[in-house]
Amino acid sequence: MSDIKECIDQVVHSDARAPLSTYRVQMHSQFTFADAQKILPYLERLGISDLYSSPIFEARPGSQHGYDVIRHDRLNPELGGDDGFSELSCALRVANMGLLLDIVPNHMGISNNSVWWQDVLENGRASEHATFFDIEWEPLKPDMRGKLLLPILGKQYGEELEDKKIQVAFEDGHSRIRYYEHIFPIAPRTIPLLFPEEDDSKDGVPQSFRDLLKELAHIPPHDTADPNLAIQRRAQLADLRPRLQQALLSAELQPALKRAEERVNGVEGKPESFDLLHALLEIQPYRLAYWRVSGEEINYRRFFDVNDLVGLRMEDPEAFAQTHSLVRKLLATQQVTGLRIDHCDGMFNPRQYLIRLQLLYVASQCAGPTAKDPVGENGIELEIREALHGYDWTESRGPLYTVVEKVLEPREALPREWPVSGTTGYDFLHLVNHVFIQPQNETRFDALYTKILGREVDPSELIYRSKLQVMQTSLASEVYVLINLLNHLASNDRRARDFTESILESVIRETIACFAVYRTYFDDRGQYTERDIAFIAQAIWRAKYRNPDIDVSAFEFLQNTLLLGDPNDEKYPARLYFALKFQQLTGPVMAKGVEDTAFYVYTRFLSANEVGSSIKAFGISSDLFHATNQDRLLNTPDTMLATSTHDTKRSEDVRNRLNVLSEMPTQWSSIIRRWVRMNARHKGKLADGRIAPDANEEYLIYQTIIGAWPWQMETMDDREDFLERVKQYCAKALNEAKVNLSWINPNPAYLEAVNNFLTAILLPEERARETRFVQTLKAVLPALQLFGAVNSLAQVVLKIASPGVPDFYQGSELWDLSLVDPDNRRPVDYALRQQTLDGLLELHEREGAAAVCSEVLRTLHDGRIKLWTMHRALCTRRELHSVFRHGEYIPLNVEQEKHSNAIAFLRQSRSTKRSVLIVVPRFACSLTHAKPHLPLAEVWDKAVLSIPDQTLREFINVFTGKEIQADETCRLNLSDIFADFPVAMLVSKA
Repeated sequence: MSDIKECIDQVVHSDARAPLSTYRVQMHSQFTFADAQKILPYLERLGISDLYSSPIFEARPGSQHGYDVIRHDRLNPELGGDDGFSELSCALRVANMGLLLDIVPNHMGISNNSVWWQDVLENGRASEHATFFDIEWEPLKPDMRGKLLLPILGKQYGEELEDKKIQVAFEDGHSRIRYYEHIFPIAPRTIPLLFPEEDDSKDGVPQSFRDLLKELAHIPPHDTADPNLAIQRRAQLADLRPRLQQALLSAELQPALKRAEERVNGVEGKPESFDLLHALLEIQPYRLAYWRVSGEEINYRRFFDVNDLVGLRMEDPEAFAQTHSLVRKLLATQQVTGLRIDHCDGMFNPRQYLIRLQLLYVASQCAGPTAKDPVGENGIELEIREALHGYDWTESRGPLYTVVEKVLEPREALPREWPVSGTTGYDFLHLVNHVFIQPQNETRFDALYTKILGREVDPSELIYRSKLQVMQTSLASEVYVLINLLNHLASNDRRARDFTESILESVIRETIACFAVYRTYFDDRGQYTERDIAFIAQAIWRAKYRNPDIDVSAFEFLQNTLLLGDPNDEKYPARLYFALKFQQLTGPVMAKGVEDTAFYVYTRFLSANEVGSSIKAFGISSDLFHATNQDRLLNTPDTMLATSTHDTKRSEDVRNRLNVLSEMPTQWSSIIRRWVRMNARHKGKLADGRIAPDANEEYLIYQTIIGAWPWQMETMDDREDFLERVKQYCAKALNEAKVNLSWINPNPAYLEAVNNFLTAILLPEERARETRFVQTLKAVLPALQLFGAVNSLAQVVLKIASPGVPDFYQGSELWDLSLVDPDNRRPVDYALRQQTLDGLLELHEREGAAAVCSEVLRTLHDGRIKLWTMHRALCTRRELHSVFRHGEYIPLNVEQEKHSNAIAFLRQSRSTKRSVLIVVPRFACSLTHAKPHLPLAEVWDKAVLSIPDQTLREFINVFTGKEIQADETCRLNLSDIFADFPVAMLVSKA
């Protein structure tokens, strides 16, 4: 065992292998392992160190994203399976590239092929997988005790039953319930109901099958809460199930099966003929229900409000082990070099999970790809656990590179207790986006928005109301679970037993609606931080203030319950369980209420309505940007830096174009007023008197069109394609807003009126002419396109040079004007990108960097300038990795009157004195007085940049190849820095 101990010590104290940069690809049947393998040479030349993949385990057939995993122990056959992944792994190893893998521990997909879920449907609470899923087996409704609610019916249950949409079928040796494409097993103990003994003479049921039915009838029930009975049931079924399947496949039984189907499935027009089928369904471990009841009555935790994604209980050790068996193997074989954890806020105890993940990695490195004797006294797994017992994970980021998908509210920090390298980068996205929004114009945009709507809107009030709305609709059932738990606690407390269920419901809803962050992080030991206490106290205070009619003692009871009290109190475990479940819900409420509701309602400035950001924000100072970079270098130097992801509401290039509007409030206001007048005649009037689109939706439409308008639209087919994209976006945006229509309450007439409006303003009636709206749009577009492009180039450089790991979303190396999914998941033309990069590299080799810069500036519309900027900056980061990962971060100030128009900092190695100087323009539209031209050299006048005295003074611009030298006072002229290219990365000469 000494070798094991040495291995443990070596692994746990090693630094995690952090990527230099990542490139995110979305894997699905149209982009497989083989397709990913083909682009590796291109990514390597581009400067990428690690492929970053969406989930690759077996998902529901046809999945376009992989988050609906149905088997955690198999690679997705639609992606190429084991063989395809093995070839990709070999290619990655040859290219010396890592693989950062997105995994989904919080939930899994419900489907006919989901083995664990089907087992729970068949065996209910007695299933060996029942504890894997977050199911409330004791809900408030007595008739649902021990059952699962499945809200999948398109109409009311009785109607679907008597329309013969729900039917029994004997297929392939199995007895099933069918509803369209859905298949549900029939609980073994209930199968005898299909074969009443009095019909033996007619059905000809063999005695051997009769005997089998009697054995099935006497197994323990599926709703037993007794673990011993559940074990007995599983043991009996292990013997009975193969015999049952053999019997159902036998030719001898087929006539009886056919008559059983005819008898139980009923006759249309005869309601009484469905009584037997109804009786059979009533005694199953599940209840089929109308889809609309899901919000209030569903009794399993979902991924937000998605009914067919069921929550997993990672706090269950066996559930963790089985869902991570393949992860362990991939880590042991080093086919995966890092993990991205999806939706960690959904877990019961994120810290516990993240520690277990690091332990899993240690085990994979020291004990191999599979668990060995995990419970035995001398087992290797036990040796590892004992060796690391008491290890202080708060002082370690862990030996496995791990990042969590975690939205941090502005000024919120990642919990220090988590052994992770950081987040997936939404916090950086907020900062690097808002630093290009002109904060001094916020009041003017507020005034414009008020004028458009004809009323003022308080974004804080909107967020509060939106969170209440989702708790009353789509997440109502999750709230009822908390009410049930708190009601039990209150009824056993003589000081709280008089609180009615209605009062407890109100204090829960109001407190969650007032939460300022996604969640707190109590753990299973009952430990929490001062930060957690402060967030709870703040939410309770706000809820009290908003609800003066509710007895304050009810809020205090909730607060005291959440803060747990005396650990020796017999009610302490129940309070702890409630607190853990409570914080598991605040995150989904925040996400659904803010990101998926308020973001689509409050349209003052769409660029700010982004994941990780805030609708209340409007720009930040460059000082704050520098301060957060310095803090990141100190605390999470290997966290990811994102600007576009598969979840962002719009791409980085759309946001950067919209950000230009913040610099031109007067012109924008004038344009909007003109468009409103011009397009009023295209709006539709509905029968109920409403006008579609309304003023708020119209403003959202204009911002969306101006942000996503393609650089080139050469044919009418291009225009029609764009129109269709905008229609699809507006359909999603209006449904998410839940104002005039929603997913639950669709309004086809309203949506048709909006689509007619879009068609009228975007598509000319006569192909030879142009609509007045597009004519005026084209007048303002050149400035927005150019200065939006400058913003995008500046953002690329800032992302690559800032502390952290720069992440690039698929296709974003050229201009990408995508909107929210599914728009941002359109196929990427990698052949074009490879050809483009090859062409730039050939030109560079033949004529030098200056010629490349001249060429890409000449054809700004094709995006080659962004590709060149990204390539040169990434290659520089790779060559000087120690400078970027560990080097100092020194903010620099521009002297003279242009100090707010540039962001500059120095990355400097203390040991080698090598340094990289970063300088990018900010508010270039204002700087040039909205006159679109590049480069930007002549607008800087006498603006200079001072560098520290000890810094080497001679630099080479990595984009242009031009040498530039500071004067004797350590100053550089910005007119020289930006003479040939709109952004600068200057490397000191060795």
